[in-house]
Amino acid sequence: MANYYSEHPEIGFYLNHPLMARIVELKEKGFADAKEYDYAPVDLGDAIENYKQILDITGDVAANIIAPNSESVDLEGPHLENGRMIYASKTFENLDATRKAGLWGVSMPRRYGGLNLPNAVFSMLSEIVSAADAGFQNIWSLQSCIDTLYEFGSEEQRQKYIPRVCAGEGMSMDLTEPDAGSDLQRVMLKATFDEKENCWRLNGVKRFITNGDSDIHLVLARSEEGTKDGRGLSMFIYDKRNGGVDVRHIEHKLGIHGSPTCELTYKNAKAELCGSTRLGLIKYVMALMNGARLGIAAQSVGLSQEAYNEAIAYARERQQFGEKIINFPAVFDMLSRMKAKLDAGRSLLYQTACYVDIYKCLEDIERDRKLTPEEKQEMKKYQRLADAFTPLAKGMNSEYANQNAYDAISIHGGSGFIMEYKSQRLYRDARIFSIYEGTTQLQVVAAIRYIGNGTMLQNIKDMACSVDCGNAAVNLTALKARVEALIPVYEKAIADAKALENQEAFDFLARRLYDMTCELVMSLLIIRDAVKAPELFEKSANVYVRMAEEDILGKAAYIANFKPKDLDSFRAL
Repeated sequence: MANYYSEHPEIGFYLNHPLMARIVELKEKGFADAKEYDYAPVDLGDAIENYKQILDITGDVAANIIAPNSESVDLEGPHLENGRMIYASKTFENLDATRKAGLWGVSMPRRYGGLNLPNAVFSMLSEIVSAADAGFQNIWSLQSCIDTLYEFGSEEQRQKYIPRVCAGEGMSMDLTEPDAGSDLQRVMLKATFDEKENCWRLNGVKRFITNGDSDIHLVLARSEEGTKDGRGLSMFIYDKRNGGVDVRHIEHKLGIHGSPTCELTYKNAKAELCGSTRLGLIKYVMALMNGARLGIAAQSVGLSQEAYNEAIAYARERQQFGEKIINFPAVFDMLSRMKAKLDAGRSLLYQTACYVDIYKCLEDIERDRKLTPEEKQEMKKYQRLADAFTPLAKGMNSEYANQNAYDAISIHGGSGFIMEYKSQRLYRDARIFSIYEGTTQLQVVAAIRYIGNGTMLQNIKDMACSVDCGNAAVNLTALKARVEALIPVYEKAIADAKALENQEAFDFLARRLYDMTCELVMSLLIIRDAVKAPELFEKSANVYVRMAEEDILGKAAYIANFKPKDLDSFRAL
């Protein structure tokens, strides 16, 4: 039988990530759960075997249930009945299969019914599900909203809601409104405290809500009357069982048809405050969004993998002029770039996920005991790295997914434009990845402060020092030297942009600096991976470094020759 995990050994490779042993040590807290739960691991090796089993189960479900259902789900989509969203028929089969496989609430502690999986492993599951159907991945991966409730909710709320998610109930995060898209400070859905019922009541409209008729919602609402900015917003938990929210409309979208995008009306809906008032946007949504952005990076990698699979399978079979098209330089150049982007992007995804895991695990430990000074320093270090790398992982992987889906159609030629071929659906599905949960332009805004202040430059230099080619092939040593030669070029480009002493010009050049940063990081990561597994990654390392070199040198020349007066040529007419 097909299996989306075992067929792609590149995924399992990251179970041996250099940080994985530390993650397991922190996540399992001395493997104390083994005394109470017979399925809890007793040591590192046991934990890795558990992860492999879960990944294998997911790969089986993805390949043999979710993927075969994907075309039907795409054609049918969800629909509206009496104010309720009804999933496509085959989506119910997907939900049933993932529930029976125990793939819900997987990141939660075992005491609530979860599997206590690290974020890195959850990202692997997410990648696999996305490769089968990116639309269903949206529904399934929103279970990660429970991480925010676990982090900021009360113990009573944890015991009330987490077991339900572990049993397979769905979640949503209700943030966007008709007049508040990326600018969430403008959220106006009103939250008022009902003294008589000792609860909060929500009134207003939410728009573009993924899985909007879910069982449990995290809702951003304005709790402080008279306020107009983020300091007046709080986070609330809405339970569908209590009623008060109707689906007014389901959006008709270009892609991800299986994922319902809803407009909701809140009418005196009963809700619970999550955490403290006034911290909804400032603290809680930021945590929620960072998790969502990493989820989209995983979603993007999964779709990139499937686009590459479709493209290479077609190229191996299709003949033109008496020869398989995979032998044409124009085609194998395109395929090699697709694979290089996929592999480099995946490495960035799991590097970022591991950074997130370490600081989140230490934060969780801190709820039970005081951290040592060394642990506090470790937590701060990895939180800074996670904050710096998350916008890189989301932005670049979502762009690569779009590029790979585009190229998959090109390799199919006219057939790629025909609805019977999967490549057209992948292309439609991918388009949203670089838009929702913060456009690529917003990822640039999030990342640029770490670029401008030299943080990423130092990270890149540290990474270069840590990549040990050792006894690796001469080719990899030479590739590393080429990347190291690009670091001063990158450093000068940052200095050139800052020397303009013009904020508008710096902002204009920020995307180029962002791309250069990502390409250097991914070049070093893919070389590191190729040293350990040349059979998996050496070809991609060779291709990716050449691509990065070409791009970084070109962007550096652009920045070196840019003047603030040049902005006038680019302003919209």
